[in-house]
Amino acid sequence: QVQLVESGGGLVQAGGSLRLSCAASGRTFSSYIMGWFRQAPGKERRFVALINSSGGSTYYADSVKGRFTISRDNAKSTLYLQMNRLKPEDTAVYSCAASTDYYGTNIGSYDYWGQGTPVTVSS
Repeated sequence: QVQLVESGGGLVQAGGSLRLSCAASGRTFSSYIMGWFRQAPGKERRFVALINSSGGSTYYADSVKGRFTISRDNAKSTLYLQMNRLKPEDTAVYSCAASTDYYGTNIGSYDYWGQGTPVTVSS
């Protein structure tokens, strides 16, 4: 089992940047496939980005491709999401999630979730 805690959210103007972190504890972080998801007010949770256990493979939602970068530091048991050129439509609660063996965008296939960190982008 792994516990996940996100941080780094906040209020930023459109065009600005934020870096989210997801600190993991418990079972070996480096064995998990990790993902970032977001849920905007009144909407369903959606996939943002994912990274394999070694960090050598990543995948992004079309809406964030070229603006967001997912990365991980297995030595620090931490997942990151660098968000650049933020837009008001990026406003959401961002959550990290861990999967033991699923590399994909299906929310239901992730085993562990953090509580989320809110991001608000003002226009």
